[in-house]
Amino acid sequence: MTGPLLSLSGLTVDFSVGDGVVHAVRGVDLDVNHGEVVGLVGESGSGKSVTMLGLLGLLAPNARVGGSALFDGTEILGLTGKPLRALRGGRIGMIFQDPMTSLNPVLTIGRQLAEAIEAHQPTLTGKRVRARVQELLEMVSIPNAAERIAAYPHELSGGMRQRVVIAMALANEPELLIADEPTTALDVTIQAQILDVLADLRQRTNTAMVIITHDLGLVAGVADRVNVMYAGRVVERAEVDEIFHKHQHPYTAGLLRCLPRLDRRGIDLDPIGGAPPRLDRLPEGCAFAPRCRAAIDECLVRDPMLRMVGASVVACHRAPDAVASLTGAGA
Repeated sequence: MTGPLLSLSGLTVDFSVGDGVVHAVRGVDLDVNHGEVVGLVGESGSGKSVTMLGLLGLLAPNARVGGSALFDGTEILGLTGKPLRALRGGRIGMIFQDPMTSLNPVLTIGRQLAEAIEAHQPTLTGKRVRARVQELLEMVSIPNAAERIAAYPHELSGGMRQRVVIAMALANEPELLIADEPTTALDVTIQAQILDVLADLRQRTNTAMVIITHDLGLVAGVADRVNVMYAGRVVERAEVDEIFHKHQHPYTAGLLRCLPRLDRRGIDLDPIGGAPPRLDRLPEGCAFAPRCRAAIDECLVRDPMLRMVGASVVACHRAPDAVASLTGAGA
């Protein structure tokens, strides 16, 4: 296996709306190697999910996707019909955000898993499909899997439904698994269990993963590399340890300040002030500048390009001094 499994280059996604164009994704470059787990982190509206939905052709008709997306060396942007259907759910699996809306409420989970298998493996029928369904449920640690096959989604807890969605995404042994907020609306205990399931699956199957989340803490124990997104573009990329201990972008620092920590009991969380910009009316210069405590005049007039700073790739005019200046100010 040579080269990355997935390679995005200059990926853009624009939405035509009544009074203009929303630039949801602005030139994203991203690589995922075979067997690697990559985190895609940022606030709601930063373009994380749209990036992945765009390369899979799952966006609304008013979306325009540009750039390049190579999967195992083959361009997949623009695929339609059977080639696209073979890719989605076959070689690339996706865990969508809300398991209750991802599952059909009037079909048993066994039937829904069977449909995912039969769509890509038509030679499997009858008992072999049922055996595979039970195997998948056992793989994601659902107890009494043989009995759960006949259950409807509303009969399962949120954590169990999420496991079913994971099993469905893995039904055809994909080479790449995209997990979009895989622990949304789950309590912390169930979140930990779901992350354990993903980590265990990675060890057993060597499946590459992209984990989309707003929570840097979620990717800490599972990702190899992290891409931090803001206003439709990647603003920092580094190995996971570098992101936590030697990050270079003020936005990454702000996300980390929002995380509750056991060693800071009694200290209020320090949220990022302001709000993300409108993507149809982006400000001149750095999109984060109006919220950035380290911004200088140059940030307001010129958008920074990605460049190497230490072990990170970062888009910040003041790096490597920006984060240090925040620390010195007590941020």
